[in-house]
Amino acid sequence: MDSRGSEPTPMQNRTMVERKSDRDLVVTRTFDAPARIVFEAWTKPELFMRWWAPKSTGANLLSCDMDVRDGGEYRLEFGQDASNSMAFFGKYIEVIPHSRLVWTNDEGEDGAVTTVTFEEKAGKTLLIFHELYPSKEALDESLAGMEGGMPEQFEQLDELLVSLGASLGGP
Repeated sequence: MDSRGSEPTPMQNRTMVERKSDRDLVVTRTFDAPARIVFEAWTKPELFMRWWAPKSTGANLLSCDMDVRDGGEYRLEFGQDASNSMAFFGKYIEVIPHSRLVWTNDEGEDGAVTTVTFEEKAGKTLLIFHELYPSKEALDESLAGMEGGMPEQFEQLDELLVSLGASLGGP
């Protein structure tokens, strides 16, 4: 007998964080939701704010401005409160609904170009998060936070997708 009952639960799926070269980082995970819902979680501020900041850091996503279109800009502000915060910002280079997002990370000269693809198969979505850094040193500096933070963020995204699926009456 299934002890979970009929309540939806996150997939038992692992986030893979891999350094592919001196400048490339790739994070992959499959989500039990259609690509359009996963894409919305990445592009609607009200959804993005519910999962992006790893809870273990104690920092909140204080503001989230996203103009998700080719040439549009984004700005995310993290911190304990407005007086103790840090901003991440950049531009969307490419937006293909339910399929692909590409953006710059312009908060420093070592910012990566991030590409996220959404590949749907049988109602599940393989998400591939790829960052290309300008140098090996820039990736080295960023990698420590990514190895712990991204799996936690993707767990939070999985939980959000389960709740969205439940509220939408299924995937």
